[in-house]
Order: sequence, then C-alpha cells, then structure tokens
Amino acid sequence: MTALAAPPVAPAAPVPVTGRRVRRQRRLAWIARHSIAIALAIMFLTPVGYLVLLSVMTSEQALTSDYWPNSWHFENYARVFEVTPLPRYLLNTVIYAAAATVLMLLSSVPAAYALAKLRFRGRNAMFLAVVCVMMLPPQVVTVPLYLMWARYGLTGSLAPLIVPMLFGDAFCIFLLRQFLLTIPSEYLDAARVDGCGEWRTLLRVVLPMARPGIAAAALFQFFYAWNDYYGPLLYTSENESSWTLSLGLASFRGVHHVDWNLVTAATVLAMVPIVVVFFLAQKAFVQGVTLTGVKG
Repeated sequence: MTALAAPPVAPAAPVPVTGRRVRRQRRLAWIARHSIAIALAIMFLTPVGYLVLLSVMTSEQALTSDYWPNSWHFENYARVFEVTPLPRYLLNTVIYAAAATVLMLLSSVPAAYALAKLRFRGRNAMFLAVVCVMMLPPQVVTVPLYLMWARYGLTGSLAPLIVPMLFGDAFCIFLLRQFLLTIPSEYLDAARVDGCGEWRTLLRVVLPMARPGIAAAALFQFFYAWNDYYGPLLYTSENESSWTLSLGLASFRGVHHVDWNLVTAATVLAMVPIVVVFFLAQKAFVQGVTLTGVKG
C-alpha cells in the first residue's frame, strides 16, 4: 500500500517593505557610515553648546556645576554692550582682518605665480627662503620690529599689523604656489601665444582658475587676523581705542571674572561673525584646501 504524498507547502508570502521601513534602513545605514564624523562633531560641538547655555544663565548659576539654565536670560547679550565698547572692538577687528587679507592677496598672489609658473635663476632658493620664513617663530623678530615701528611712531595703532602684509605672507605664498602648480601650463602658453604678457595672463587666465586657492588663503589670513591676540597685545595695548576683539575680551574677562555669564555672552558674540563667514565660504575653502598640494 503506497503512502499518500504530503500536499505541497505553499511558499510564504514576502513581507511587504513599507516606505517607512526603507527610510529607517537608509537612515541607519547613513549613521553607520558617518559614525566617526558624528562622534567627532558631538565632541567638538558640546563645549560650544555649553558656552551658549552658560551665556543665558544668571551670574550665580554660572558659578555652579549646572548644565541647563534654571531661567533664560537673553538680556545678558544686551548687558555686554552696556559694560564694554564691543562695537568699537568689532570695528577694529574688521578693519584689521579685511585690510590685512586684501593686502596679503595683492602681494602674495603675484609672488606665488612667479614661484609656480615662471622660470628664472634662483627660483628654488627663493621658495626655500619662503619655507624657512614660514617656519620662523614670530617671537624671534619681535624686538627689532617693535623698535622699528616705535621709531616711526606707529605703535598704539593697527598699522604695524596691517602694513607688513604689503610684503606678503609666507604661509599664504606657499599655499597659493602649491595650488597654482595644479593649473596646466598649456593654458598659460596659449595666452602668451595670443600676445598676453605675464600680468595679463595672471589677471585673465590664472586668477579665474585659482579662485578656490585664493579663497582658502584669504580665509586663513582672515581667521588668523580675527583671532590674533599676540599682535594687538604687543602694538596696541597702551591705546584702548585700537583694541581688537581678542584683546578686548581678555581685558573684559579680567574685569568681570566673576560674571561668567557675561564673559561667555561676549565670547559668543565674537564667534558669530567668523562662523557666518566660514559657512558662506565653506565650499570654496574646502575645495581650495583639497586641491592644494596635488603637485610638488
């Protein structure tokens, strides 16, 4: 007697994949791919977030170990303008950073172009000198430079910090030179064949192609001047009307060292402009830094 065959088992119906489930899987995959970047972002942004929270606390709570304000006091930002000449410090900082950046570009771009694209005797020696100057600590030449500016009666102003940019900046010359090496020389040769001189080639051909590198060098110089403390302390310490934000904040912290809510509020106000500038020019800055140094 033959055994009855078991009826075939129907295959299980596939589980429908909903749109919400797909989005959740994609979100988890994105988090897994960027987990290191997310961890680093949290690590760097946590102190900034605490700084903002501390700026809206009361003076008494700011001295405690609390991480969250019991009450929000946004009037601390208005009080900063009442107890310190912050607008004047901001204006001096903008003048210093903007003037130094413009003068640096006017002098460093031609120097970098000559070192990258022109052939002349002693070019490598000049580039080596630029690298050596870049590695030289500024404190080494502080005394002779201060005596020189004092002889001309320019101490107590921002002139000793701005005028030297007419002669270029070693780091920016190095950065721009490395970026200009990535521009094919065929474009320059074609412009010379059409009758362009070196200056016209620089202005009409090189500058439009070197915008990311120029933006990166300009932002480096702007950030350096904005955050510079040593230079204003050295040359403008005896004249408060020429103080920049960094020097003014240091003095404000010394006077109001108990009112940490006001100190942090002033710090947040000083950070906002530079953060806005960076995010507006972030794309050009990252592109310029990425492409710099492709060729040696």
